[in-house]
Amino acid sequence: MATQKMLKFVSTPREMPEKRSAAERAEDFHEIYREFAAQKAAEQAGRCSQCGVPYCQSHCPLHNNIPDWLRLTAEGRLHEAYKVSQLTNTFPEICGRICPQDRLCEGNCVIEQSGHGTVTIGAIEKYITDTAWENGWIETARPEVERAESVGIIGAGPGGLAAADALRRRGFQVTIYDRYDRAGGLMTYGIPGFKLEKDVVMRRNKLLEDAGVEFVLNCNVGEDISFDAIRGKHDAVLIATGVYKTRDLDLDNADHGGVVRAIDYLTASNKVDFGDEVPDYEDSELNAKGKRVIVIGGGDTAMDCVRTAIRQGAQSVKCLYRRDRANMPGSQREVQNAEEEGVEFVWLSGPGSFVGHVTGDFAAAQEADVDGPVRTVSQIANVRIQKMRLGQPDVTGRQSPELIEGADYDEPADLVIKALGFEPEDLPQLWGVEGLEVTRWGTIKANFQTHQTSIPGVFAVGDIVRGASLVVWAIRDGREAAESIDGYLTGEARMAAE
Repeated sequence: MATQKMLKFVSTPREMPEKRSAAERAEDFHEIYREFAAQKAAEQAGRCSQCGVPYCQSHCPLHNNIPDWLRLTAEGRLHEAYKVSQLTNTFPEICGRICPQDRLCEGNCVIEQSGHGTVTIGAIEKYITDTAWENGWIETARPEVERAESVGIIGAGPGGLAAADALRRRGFQVTIYDRYDRAGGLMTYGIPGFKLEKDVVMRRNKLLEDAGVEFVLNCNVGEDISFDAIRGKHDAVLIATGVYKTRDLDLDNADHGGVVRAIDYLTASNKVDFGDEVPDYEDSELNAKGKRVIVIGGGDTAMDCVRTAIRQGAQSVKCLYRRDRANMPGSQREVQNAEEEGVEFVWLSGPGSFVGHVTGDFAAAQEADVDGPVRTVSQIANVRIQKMRLGQPDVTGRQSPELIEGADYDEPADLVIKALGFEPEDLPQLWGVEGLEVTRWGTIKANFQTHQTSIPGVFAVGDIVRGASLVVWAIRDGREAAESIDGYLTGEARMAAE
C-alpha cells in the first residue's frame, strides 16, 4: 500500500503551492504562496522516491527525517507526520517558509538530479505543521520533573529559542534576555512578513512563555544588566546574540542622508507591520514610498530589502551586485520573485561613491536675518556606479570582480540601502568580560560539538559563533547546546571528562 502511494515522480510533475500574482502581492506584506490543499500535499509528497540513502536528509543541517514524513503525508497520516517532523526540528513551519531549500534538501533531491524536478519539501513541511496548529496537535511543553538549576540565555533568536525549548522540556528553569521588545530576533524584525508572517513567530514565543520560559525584553546586556550579574544569577549561560554589526562601505560621502543600513530599514518596516509607531518611518527616512531606491548587495537580506521597497510604493528599485546572477549568494527563487514584482538587477556593478546635494532653507534664514549657522543636511542625489567583470577565482574558488576603467556612470537615487552582510559585535569589550575568547573574525570561540566557550558554564551558539548563517543552523546549534548544558548541570559531562 505504501509503495503505491509513493514513487510517483515519473507520472506526477512537480508543483509548488499557487503563488499570488506579482501585482496582488506587491500591495501587501502577506506571504506570497497560498496553502497546499490536503490532496495536493499528499500528491506532491507521493513523488518522493524513498531513497535508501536520502541526500535530502543528509544535506539538512537538522537531519530531518524527510522521507518518512513525506510518506506519512502521502498516506494521509498527518498527525504522525507532524510528530516525526518535530522530533528533529523545533520550528518546522518556520523552516518550511524561510529555509533556502534550493541550496539544502531540495537542491540535493535524487529525482532532481535525474531530471524529474525536486520534491517540494519545504512547502510540505510548512503544510504539515500549519495543519498541526489548526488541529491543536501542538501542545505546551510540560516537563515531567522540575529541576532547580537555571539557565540564562542571551538572545531570543532561533538559536536561543530552540535551546530554551529543549531545556524547558528537560525541566530546567530558563530566562531569555533580549534587546528588542519582542522575541524572535531576525525572524521577528529582520525577515519581512511576505516570507514569514509574524503571527507564526509570535505563537511560538507564546508557547515557550506558557511552558514557563521567562522573557526579559528591552534588555541590553552591558547596559541594563551586566554579564557578570547574569552569570551570578544562573547555573549556566548561553550566548545566542546573533550578529548585528553591519559591514560598511569604504567610500567618499558614505554618511549622506538617505543612505541607511538594511537592518534599520527592515526593522522599521516590520515594526510598522506590527502597528507600532516608528518616527523614522513616519518622517520618510526609512520609508521608500515615491523614492528611487538602490540596494547594494546580493544576499537574502538584499532580496528582503528590494521586495520591501516595492511594497512601500517606491518609484523604482534597483539592486547592485558586483558579480553576475550565477555567482550571487542569495536564493535564486527570491531573485525570480523580486524580478516578477518589478525589481531591476544591475549585475556586475558596485558603488564607487555617493554624490549628495545640500538642503536647508537659506532664503528663509536670510530673510529673517538669523544670526549663527543654519542647519543644513547633505542628502543622497546620485550613486556613482562602477562596472565590473569577473576575473580569476579567489581563495574560495569564486571569480573575483575586477573594475572596468572608464565605465562609471551616475544613477539618481533618493534612498540607498546597504545590505552588505553582518559582522559580530565586540562582546568582550561591550560586556566587560575577561577570558571570553574570540576568533580573528571576532566571533566567539566555542567547541563545535559541545558549544562550550573558554569560560566554564558559558556556552555559545548560532551566528555569534558561525558568522552570519542560516536560521536552520542556529536551531541545530541551540538543540545541541541544550544537550551539552544538561550534561554540564547534571554532572554527566564532568564525569565523562574525568
